[in-house]
Amino acid sequence: MEKVTLTIDNIKVQVPKNYTILEAAKSASIDIPTLCYLKGINEVGACRVCLVEIEGARALQASCVHPVAEGMVVKTNSKKVRDARKSNVELILSNHNRECLTCIRNKNCELQSLAESLGVRDIPFEGVQSEGTIDNFSDSIVRDPSKCILCGRCVSVCRNVQKIGILDFANRGFNTQVVPAFERSMKDAPCTYCGQCIAVCPVAALREKDDIEKVWDALDDPNKHVVVQTAPAVRAALGECFDLPIGTRVTGKMVASLKRLGFDKVYDTNFAADLTIMEEGHELLGRIQKGGTLPMITSCSPGWIRYCEFNDPDFLENLSTCKSPHQMMGAIIKSYYAEKNNIEPKNLFVVSIMPCTSKKTEVTRPEMKGTGYKDVDVVLTTRELGRMIKEARIKFTDLKDEKFDQDLLGEYTGAGVIFGATGGVMEAALRTVADVLEEKSLEDIEYQAVRGVEGIKEAALTLGGKEVKIAVAHGTAHAKKVLELVRNGEKEYHFIEIMACPGGCVCGGGQPQVNGKTLMEVDIKKERAKVLYEEDVSRPIRKSHENPQIKKLYKDFLEKPNSHKAHELLHTHYQAREKFPTTMEERL
Repeated sequence: MEKVTLTIDNIKVQVPKNYTILEAAKSASIDIPTLCYLKGINEVGACRVCLVEIEGARALQASCVHPVAEGMVVKTNSKKVRDARKSNVELILSNHNRECLTCIRNKNCELQSLAESLGVRDIPFEGVQSEGTIDNFSDSIVRDPSKCILCGRCVSVCRNVQKIGILDFANRGFNTQVVPAFERSMKDAPCTYCGQCIAVCPVAALREKDDIEKVWDALDDPNKHVVVQTAPAVRAALGECFDLPIGTRVTGKMVASLKRLGFDKVYDTNFAADLTIMEEGHELLGRIQKGGTLPMITSCSPGWIRYCEFNDPDFLENLSTCKSPHQMMGAIIKSYYAEKNNIEPKNLFVVSIMPCTSKKTEVTRPEMKGTGYKDVDVVLTTRELGRMIKEARIKFTDLKDEKFDQDLLGEYTGAGVIFGATGGVMEAALRTVADVLEEKSLEDIEYQAVRGVEGIKEAALTLGGKEVKIAVAHGTAHAKKVLELVRNGEKEYHFIEIMACPGGCVCGGGQPQVNGKTLMEVDIKKERAKVLYEEDVSRPIRKSHENPQIKKLYKDFLEKPNSHKAHELLHTHYQAREKFPTTMEERL
């Protein structure tokens, strides 16, 4: 690749010709502050925080969008640059809700950190602030315009990464806001609630609906038997809430903290992931053998389900009828577990710790009541669990590792663990389906073709003399591409795994936020996924159908996969949804 040589802060730097000044500076370990910038997602130079001085240029330039050139001479730390950056941040702060001490992003806010590093101690531009009403009507996402800095990150990730585009700029000048279409609530928009907008927001203009108090209330209620379950991806990121490096596995400390919080039982959703594979795998086999609707598409991701209901309702028949694992777990806790422990289902309170904001809405779906009661009562995100642990004054990093409760629903396999990474559901399913079709236990169980962070992965496997064609997609933009290929007859598959979030659940909208600088340096999809594959390898059993407690559950309660009882408790249905009301009366 053709390269150019330039000088940055008196340092000669040679970089590819297509680099920006920001990238060139980074290659020389020269730090230029950024705020709106997200590599490959939001490169617009809107915040003017990354300004630099270029010899011969009439004005300061935004380094995130300005290309390098041969012989260019750049200053990143002149007085002119420092003053301009500081003034720009002061202007942003002048129209920002600065109640930092009570803000959910306090000490984890990119604007706050930037103001501190630039030495902002006063706001000389005090004046009227733009007004905005907090939108907290959805069960998943809260939008607070008073904290929005108009960086455009949320708009870009929704439009360019997820290809949904429910957020955009409205109005002009001082009255500009980021809002859903028709300035509606997030509740009424065709939002998947994937939370990727929250994940990239540098401040607290977007956040999850906080349900911590509901859990504290349940724990304080002597009439409630409170059971908590944790999704596989949570152990891969919870440590970041306590300043541990990205990619640190904290399974044991997570369990220890949950027990200290006072939960009556601490289970792993991986048990239900194994159960999901039993139900979903046999559903797939049934469709293949009996001429059912193909390709069958996974239904674990509620963000993907909402996307399909809004945008591709012609594929609803292709969706697996299986509930997501944590909903299955809730249904089993309020039936099988309740029966074995002589507890009335109404006295059971199930809490799910999830990496996902969309699951907060999923638990409110009326069809998620396998026993007549809500399968799951409350969903907390990984971030909320981190805050709850801090509220309880638990020293997370000092905790000794503890194990999940082992009775009834405590065993899980390596197959259950990898559900949290893109391709994990597919690989887990293949481990079981392959054994069934081959009528023997296969030793080669690592399906590398479905691993990795490529947007779309494909493979064709011969199992039991049958060719099984599969595909994996993560992020709704890639889901859209796969569905178009199937719809147009360009591709034929038997089984498709789709996750709404890029990278799968490890990068769900409820995971700890990672600032823009770190995203330039670390591939969080890979680092968090490694945690799950490491735990998979460490498990004594790595196939869902070999889980002894799953076998006992079927023997004592469910009879067999896809039985009548299993369908009553563990399966569901979906519905087409209108993106926006079609009549003027509904709009008004």
